[in-house]
Amino acid sequence: MLDRYAVFGFPVAHSQSPFIHQAFAEQTGQRLVYDRRECAPDAFADSLRAWVDQPAEAAHLGPVRGCNVTMPFKFDALRLARQASDRAVLAGAANVLNFDTPGWSADNTDGAGLVQDLRDHEGLVLQGLHILLIGAGGAAAGVLGPLLDEGPQRLVVSNRTHAKAEALVQRHAAVAAASHTDLQALSPEQLPGAGTFDLVINASSTSLAGQAPPAPPQVLAEGCCAVDLVYGPSARVFLDWALHHGAARAIDGLGMLVAQAALAFEGWRGVRPQTAPVLAALRARLASPGAH
Repeated sequence: MLDRYAVFGFPVAHSQSPFIHQAFAEQTGQRLVYDRRECAPDAFADSLRAWVDQPAEAAHLGPVRGCNVTMPFKFDALRLARQASDRAVLAGAANVLNFDTPGWSADNTDGAGLVQDLRDHEGLVLQGLHILLIGAGGAAAGVLGPLLDEGPQRLVVSNRTHAKAEALVQRHAAVAAASHTDLQALSPEQLPGAGTFDLVINASSTSLAGQAPPAPPQVLAEGCCAVDLVYGPSARVFLDWALHHGAARAIDGLGMLVAQAALAFEGWRGVRPQTAPVLAALRARLASPGAH
């Protein structure tokens, strides 16, 4: 029988997770099926429980073993789990649920996925860098801890609502102290006097809205790298802005998507898939006409 997995979100029709996880399964010889589950924003918990408890529709299908969770349900996912990893607790959100554990367990693989993408796919060393993280919502919260673990020299969190950035910084103060990182919260208005950054990460929702990032171009150091956590056409606004103002490299979130999925897959199945061939196949798939 085939174990069952899915991604929950709203909307979720665009999700590439089924393609990624089926590719991992074929690569590693794992027997599973993976699909998309869309539910209304106020129906996540009920929809999730109903799916987990629902008998399989066909004899070849086995039990529900786990799921990925995308926006806007990552905060809800953490609250539904009886157990949670340290990184999920620190982020305050979860993108992975495992139903093999009594009461369910939650994890957040977003930040570790970002770090692995930058290190393994892009060849970046984060130790000693000056990093600007734009945004203080769930996406920023998911990546801040793993970024700090890499030991950057300085990391600034900037958000239009300064109090939100400050709260995120305070929650990560102990992690920053352990990594000897100068961690600060600044408003966009304070950024012109904050110096330049080697790595600028857009974790805000501006790209999805087609808006320019809430940061002045002088934050970009000569030869810096710019990263947007979203992928596809939406990322072009930020990436084109960064390249126009002198960034040497501009990276979208597709590699992070594959890397965080690999960590989830390993947690469920106990085997780590190779990400590079799946990332290459996914980029080719999305570049082809009519890709979905």
